[in-house]
Amino acid sequence: MAHTRQDSRSNVSRRRLLKLGGVGLAALARPSITYGAAAKPAKRHIPVGLQLYSVRDACAKDIDATLKQVADMGFEAVEFAGYHKYDKDPQGLRKTLDQLGLKVAGTHIRAKAFLPADIKNTIDFHKTIGCHFLIVPGDSRFTDPEKSKEYAKVMTDAAAALKAEGLSCGHHNHTAEFNKDGDKTYWDLFVERTSKDVIMQLDIGHAVKAGADPVALLKHNPNRIKSTHVKGKTLDQPGKKPIIGQDAIDWKTVVAACYDCPGVEWLLVEQEEYPDGLSSIDASRKSLQGFRKFLAAAGH
Repeated sequence: MAHTRQDSRSNVSRRRLLKLGGVGLAALARPSITYGAAAKPAKRHIPVGLQLYSVRDACAKDIDATLKQVADMGFEAVEFAGYHKYDKDPQGLRKTLDQLGLKVAGTHIRAKAFLPADIKNTIDFHKTIGCHFLIVPGDSRFTDPEKSKEYAKVMTDAAAALKAEGLSCGHHNHTAEFNKDGDKTYWDLFVERTSKDVIMQLDIGHAVKAGADPVALLKHNPNRIKSTHVKGKTLDQPGKKPIIGQDAIDWKTVVAACYDCPGVEWLLVEQEEYPDGLSSIDASRKSLQGFRKFLAAAGH
């Protein structure tokens, strides 16, 4: 975003400017303070959460203890992939989340939950826990030349019903979404066939693995991509590990693109592989630590 700046270099002679080192030049490049002018707006903050599929083994054993560990790591939110003992107790889950200071970034849920027989329970449960993004983590119809049209209609109808309740639905990609039907990818066809209210959840790791460009996807879908999955991929490069910061993805460029995309509301770490004998908890912690370094380097 452009801002009005006063050029603090105007009164510096050319001779003086040439004598300045890199630090001096950087200082001169900063705008001078203009009293009475509007304050520079704070940088946008995109909260970082954890997709709980990352620690599904720990959740199955003790979801309360796992949620506490996730909060203690510094994650601001969680995205669910099943509710374990809270499957029929949204009030109890909301209480636990509130006590831990965790927000709900979303959930992964099957498209069946949006059908007429189930949608009321789906709405009631997720409104109670404060979950607004209901994401289908995969559906075989997505990459079927004919059934993909049916799936797009199901999701468009669901989005309309959920919107009235303050909720949204969407689709999470794996790699097959970037296969082509003719000259277009199934991702692009789904975007064309669904209403703008259907969310595209971009899994960056899977997209890169499929040969797609996540930066281009963010640019071309600025208001459809509301959350992203941040996932380390080795891309079969020697010496790389599936931990963010130790992997083969150019996270510096991707982070900048996420912040440039106006629709992105959540950055969600998902840890699917556990190298070096790491537990799911420890691998998730290491990826968070690695990702935070990229955020800090970008000033976020």
